Amino acid sequence: MPLISLENAQLAYGHVPLLDRVELKIDKGERVGLLGRNGEGKTSLLKVIIGDVALDDGVIWRAPNLRIGYVPQEPSLDDAATVYETVAGGLEGLHDVLVEYHHILNEMADPNHDVQLQTRFEELMHELDNRDGWRIQNRIETTLQQLDLPADTKIGALSGGWRKRTALARALVSEPDLLVLDEPTNHLDIAAIGWLEDFMRSSGLTLLFVTHDRRFLDRVATRIVELDRGTLRNFPGDYGTYRKRKEDLLEIEATTQGKFDKFLAEEEGWIRQGIKARRTRNEGRVRRLEQLRVARAARRERLGRVNFSLRANERSGELVAELSHVGKAYGDKVILADFSTRILRGDRMGLIGPNGVGKTTLLKLLVGEIEADKGTVKLGTKLAVAYFDQLRAQLDGEATLADTISPGTDFVEIGGVRKHVMTYLADFLFPPQRARAKVKSLSGGERSRLLLARLFSQPANVLILDEPTNDLDLDTLELLEALLQDYTGSVFLVSHDREFLNSVVTQIIAFEGDGRVVEYAGDYDDWERVQKARAAVAIAARVSEQPAGRAAPVKERGKVKLSFKETQELSALPGNIAALEEEQAAISAQLGDPELYKKGGDVKKLQARFKDLDAKLLALLARWEELEAKQTPTNATT
Repeated sequence: MPLISLENAQLAYGHVPLLDRVELKIDKGERVGLLGRNGEGKTSLLKVIIGDVALDDGVIWRAPNLRIGYVPQEPSLDDAATVYETVAGGLEGLHDVLVEYHHILNEMADPNHDVQLQTRFEELMHELDNRDGWRIQNRIETTLQQLDLPADTKIGALSGGWRKRTALARALVSEPDLLVLDEPTNHLDIAAIGWLEDFMRSSGLTLLFVTHDRRFLDRVATRIVELDRGTLRNFPGDYGTYRKRKEDLLEIEATTQGKFDKFLAEEEGWIRQGIKARRTRNEGRVRRLEQLRVARAARRERLGRVNFSLRANERSGELVAELSHVGKAYGDKVILADFSTRILRGDRMGLIGPNGVGKTTLLKLLVGEIEADKGTVKLGTKLAVAYFDQLRAQLDGEATLADTISPGTDFVEIGGVRKHVMTYLADFLFPPQRARAKVKSLSGGERSRLLLARLFSQPANVLILDEPTNDLDLDTLELLEALLQDYTGSVFLVSHDREFLNSVVTQIIAFEGDGRVVEYAGDYDDWERVQKARAAVAIAARVSEQPAGRAAPVKERGKVKLSFKETQELSALPGNIAALEEEQAAISAQLGDPELYKKGGDVKKLQARFKDLDAKLLALLARWEELEAKQTPTNATT
């Protein structure tokens, strides 16, 4: 039995149907990725599923007592609330009790706390006893730990990525039967996206999600559903499978429509033959022509591709920027400790690192917007910079689309060619009737398209793109990739979209913590391979007394004989691993025991020990694999 079922569903805003008599079923355990162009109605469909929007016609059926968790594209959270209060807000009935208990527990950590707190503390524990509250309290603590969320931090102090994590935690603690996510990777850094992928794959949750992140789709989705011109099409499998089948379907559609149009043209020619046609009138043929005309009028053409070009302005000098031993800090927070780099015309740099680490600060240094605290920044000559802001702050919500592109005039000059602003907006899929609409009426994806239109109307030989992929549909995303690959100017790209980075950049600048910034040749996958190799070396160094280095060459095929010390170590490893696993299981039992929270036990200390055990287990397992591998046959020679 499905969890959700849509039958003959219809929904329209204005004269264009977003859902045109569609069918959809979602079964337990499925992870369904929903795709579609910007403005096709994906978010509207999600809101139908969760019950926020009613269908114009048709039926939606939900399993009895179905619990749905929903994380919107831009979560609306109370800035004055703490993370704990917000996450507990996903629970009906127990929210106030849990929040008060959490606050009092924190206050009682102070040895000089008010003795009256003890009385209220005992009353709250009694209430949690009676209402299965300890299991729920444990679920909140575990979820906060998994997402590495600071329980007592105010929402107003969080970045967009941490707000998104908090909204996700709030949905998870409600133990939903179906989790609905709208662009879950927006504002998350690469590490958080990787964690989310792993969690979604292993959680057993039933998912319906909208995303533009192709790698996330490939790793998470078990089925892809595409919303295209009011219809839903199912594609079992991952994103790669979808792409192949979609290309085949588009070819078939184009062929079928071509044959239809050719036949219709022949019939129109027949009816226009005048006197001759009337003498040989076939009334059945006339009725068929009328039906063909109706079918052709009802056909919804596939929305065209964004049509924009990207060319560099007058070439900049060979040198774009040179940084020498640059340092930058805000108070006690060190952004750059000692960073040097030389960037030349045509370089395409990808900046990666956790949210809030200082990527935007480095961009501002590179274009001379701010000054370094130490070191030197030398900028090249003839630089013309265009900037894409991740917060879309350059867009005035009260301005019209036309004024945003070309204030005070109806024309814009692109590559030496004068274009009417409405024609230019049409290249970005904004019809003429929307040119006078206000920016605040646009969806997230449409705002991104408008910002691209504004960006590419400016002559520039240096592009700074700060999270340009957020909210873009896949077709526009892939076109932007292709344009950037052919762009002859310089590009500085901040993005958490791994496929986009792979397609565009030639160098990676990685923020590695404590002000350490390192430049790597290649794309994101090249950087990731370096990190994995570095991690493997670090693990081996921690668990082995032997210095890191190449293994001794083997002269003949056969097993390598381990040293006495290595043999003893290998024999002891299973027992050591078992001991750590037993301790970890005991801590899990403690964290799941309501008495721990009743007595005000040191939950954070136990959670920290659990993480420490995880790291040690990983190291021991790696060492076990290393020693076992040394005994396997090899063909290596000196």
